[in-house]
Amino acid sequence: MTKEKLILGLKEHQLLEKHYKTSVLSDYNKQKLMEELKHATIIKTGSLPENVIGLYTHVTIEDMVSKKTFSFQIVPLEEANMKAHKISVFSPMAIAVLGYQEGSQVSWEMPGGLQNYLIKKVSKLN
Repeated sequence: MTKEKLILGLKEHQLLEKHYKTSVLSDYNKQKLMEELKHATIIKTGSLPENVIGLYTHVTIEDMVSKKTFSFQIVPLEEANMKAHKISVFSPMAIAVLGYQEGSQVSWEMPGGLQNYLIKKVSKLN
């Protein structure tokens, strides 16, 4: 996968740091998240570029093996609603894509094993 530098709002960075410290992650995900947090560009919350994934972002991704696409919005835990395609910021998928840009390729170890995704579309519409 391409080594891309993440761009995170301060709030997203704090959420990911908390997740890193308090969650049980696979060795792969723990190492990957630590590296991403260490090297991320952190900017003021609310000023993420339009093509960067943050809280309340709508995302469409493609599984690079099956070619299936998935669309969802990343929301705080209390707003998560799978029927409305709103996933918690602490879900494995949200943790995997936060800070990445449209066009990025992301690898993350999911419950079913290592998955590779292409971020097809990012939008901030509510």
